[in-house]
Amino acid sequence: MVATPTYGATRDRVEEYFDRTATRTWERLTSDAPVSGIRQTVREGRDRMRAIMLAQLPGDLTGKRVLDAGCGTGAMTEELARRGADVVAIDISPALVEIAAKRLPEGLAPRVTFTSGDMLAEGLGAFDHVMAMDSMIYYTAPDLGRALAHLCPRVQDGIVFTVAPRTAFLMAFWSLGKLFPRSDRSPVMIPHDPRKLAQEAARNGASGSIKEIERVARGFYISTCLEYRA
Repeated sequence: MVATPTYGATRDRVEEYFDRTATRTWERLTSDAPVSGIRQTVREGRDRMRAIMLAQLPGDLTGKRVLDAGCGTGAMTEELARRGADVVAIDISPALVEIAAKRLPEGLAPRVTFTSGDMLAEGLGAFDHVMAMDSMIYYTAPDLGRALAHLCPRVQDGIVFTVAPRTAFLMAFWSLGKLFPRSDRSPVMIPHDPRKLAQEAARNGASGSIKEIERVARGFYISTCLEYRA
């Protein structure tokens, strides 16, 4: 099982942050509303990363079942549905899922099942593809290795996901964030080395490999797209 104490604690912290603290911020950030210069770089970085991730999938997803793991306010979900996929869109935050459902064009609604909860839940079933944009960035390498090993048997193709790259800047930023009182912290990204993640997945019985696709660095948005295949 993936529900280790560290995984569960991180998942609960992320849920509380996005469902109680940052809902309105993310609703505005992922809309067309004006935002500050810093948030604009995050918006642009996320748009670029979403395009990179989608480029790893076929243009026609008709008949394919795709998990949007950490769907947020639904931008990735909409694009997958437009390609013809049957999408299961899940997020730890019920508030964000509600926003995503409201934003989805009515004509695409029959292709999407929205739900809130743990993106690794076995009850979600099997998939042809899994997309996890910025939803795994808060977890430790051992927990991510378990997550990949847990998902792998239920995925026909690949798992496309993002992590924070292990750079000197982000390691310093991460260490500095640990100095703040816990009550003042938002969930902090944990930088990762893809090789370490592959080792952790193998330690949990998975036999796949991780390929680095592309890194996006746009202002305050820094993330790397990876693909895991069995």
